[in-house]
Amino acid sequence: MHIVHVGMEYDVLRENNRIANSNYRLLKEKGVRAIEFMGSIGSGKTSLIIKLAERARGKGLRAFAIAGDVTGDDDQRRMRESGLEAVNCNTGRECHLDASLVRKSLEAVDLDGYDLVFIENVGNLVCPADFPLGAEYRVVVISTTEGDDMVRKHHDIFLHSDIAILNKMDVAGAVGVDPGVIADDYGRLTGGLKAMYMCSTRTEEGIDEILSALEL
Repeated sequence: MHIVHVGMEYDVLRENNRIANSNYRLLKEKGVRAIEFMGSIGSGKTSLIIKLAERARGKGLRAFAIAGDVTGDDDQRRMRESGLEAVNCNTGRECHLDASLVRKSLEAVDLDGYDLVFIENVGNLVCPADFPLGAEYRVVVISTTEGDDMVRKHHDIFLHSDIAILNKMDVAGAVGVDPGVIADDYGRLTGGLKAMYMCSTRTEEGIDEILSALEL
């Protein structure tokens, strides 16, 4: 007789993946494209989502967002003030969104009225990597203000994402960061199979390239 020990962590991840697959199927059935954004606090995820949503609306796409945070509704309010409808999703003590929380947020919205949902994960470069949510694209956002060692320090988040974005290019010189170092690290980590896009939400540099990469 073989005794198999299944840890609680495995069970949690397996159940999350089951719900994530269900979210993916639901969104596909409704014709809603979902894009998840991961990244540190202050990397510029909210500002980037707002810029992308503005461009998407200009192309006739109906978009809403799920604003994930441990507590508070600051990001949701910023999104709504920009004209982007948003659902607030607080995790309590958890350092990441999970597929179940996203499912509840999706159920609070009439998906038939939308073409696109932006999912903003909690500001963290560790926990979100292991918890897919059912999105079509997983995007990781870092900024030049975080230093040039982000890729070297956080392999998993970059390996578990489809696209990487280096934000705040307009201040790279001021903070003494060489974006080329970050891009080279990313290229080595991913074997050159994934692209890193450089942008500034302040100047809107690179926004069009990101829209194209996300097929928007």
